[in-house]
Amino acid sequence: MLRHDDNERLVRVGPGTPAGELFRRYWQPALLASEVAETDGAPVRVRLLSEDLIAFRDSEGRVGLVDAYCPHRRAPMFYGRNEECGLRCVYHGWKFDVDGNCTDLPSEPADSPMKAKASIKSYPTFEKGGVIWAYLGPAEQKPPVPDYEWTRAPQTHRHVSKTYEACNYLQGLEGGLDTSHSSYLHRNQMQDPTMLRTRDGAPKITVNETDYGYNYVSDRNLGDDGHYVRVYHYIMPFQQMRANTTRGSGGRANVPKMDGHLWVPIDDYQTNVYNWMCGYDESAVLTEEFIAAAEKGAGRGVDELIPGTFQLKRNPSNDYLIDREVQKDQTFTGITGVNTQDFALQEGMGYRPEMGGAICDRSEEYLGTSDRAIITMRKLMLEAIKTAENGGALPGLDPDSHGKVRPHDTIVPKGAKWEEHMLEELVAKW
Repeated sequence: MLRHDDNERLVRVGPGTPAGELFRRYWQPALLASEVAETDGAPVRVRLLSEDLIAFRDSEGRVGLVDAYCPHRRAPMFYGRNEECGLRCVYHGWKFDVDGNCTDLPSEPADSPMKAKASIKSYPTFEKGGVIWAYLGPAEQKPPVPDYEWTRAPQTHRHVSKTYEACNYLQGLEGGLDTSHSSYLHRNQMQDPTMLRTRDGAPKITVNETDYGYNYVSDRNLGDDGHYVRVYHYIMPFQQMRANTTRGSGGRANVPKMDGHLWVPIDDYQTNVYNWMCGYDESAVLTEEFIAAAEKGAGRGVDELIPGTFQLKRNPSNDYLIDREVQKDQTFTGITGVNTQDFALQEGMGYRPEMGGAICDRSEEYLGTSDRAIITMRKLMLEAIKTAENGGALPGLDPDSHGKVRPHDTIVPKGAKWEEHMLEELVAKW
């Protein structure tokens, strides 16, 4: 269990909150690059860490992230004109560039000193790996931009999608770090003996702390066949990396790949999940057909989303269209889509329709050995919150700490040590 006050320190993400101030020290996804693909295109609403913002790509291709409301009379900038390297409020014509500087003040006299003083709140951004990243923290503490291996892979070998989840980020992150649940929640072929993760439903969990967070290992005993070993990474504050290279692992191992998620807080009750996948080597090209099949299998394909949104059609309002007949003997849950199954459980932990999402009460938990990775993550996060409050150096900010690692999974022969068997495969290749 987690004390109520510690839970509150972890789940509240607005300005001035402990976790919110921690997150503001890291670069994080604000939106997909495809959402602002057009120069001088339509502005896009962004809500990040309980702040309402507007993103736009200017005439020179730079992406601005500014306050959702004009500093003049608080008119919504969403309706603004994106023109000639700036976003112009349509109420009185005030115009701002990507850095927040006022470049035109047509409603005031030409000699007015207001133009030099007026500005709109703006945050720095950069584009990498198909994502627009933003930094919302103090300028003097801005870290180097992240350099995850998947962001370095060529576009032909990389794919990123986004889904909306109606719960606090911590519920999603903990679900990603919980490897034992995949033996049950994601058992989509009840009697399939080739599924490695269902052959041992109580994997041995080992957690090794690092300067970026930790790596964690699930070791499933396959008897005379050896051990199915999967090495994951938790990169602070909210990213998980894993591998799908072994046939029977549950992934589409005909194209060996790495994948993972970043659970980025919209606010206390809602999360944007960035889902990335990356080919394991040059031969592992991610074709359009492969990507479409992988997204559909996860339950987040184009046809599975509410048009014009990143929200799944299967959601709390319709109980994820659970099929109780299918649940009897075909799949463990009766819910279609691997990530949809995750959402059903994660969003269901304390779901409050009036708030639009959920926050779990962890003071009521009863944890076991399978929860080692979750327990360690909470410890590291609480320690990092204290460090941030004291102005100290935070883990995972140095690109050298996280840019050289990659996950891996394989069957290790009986009696062999996984550390020696997998050593070369845990080093980034891209």
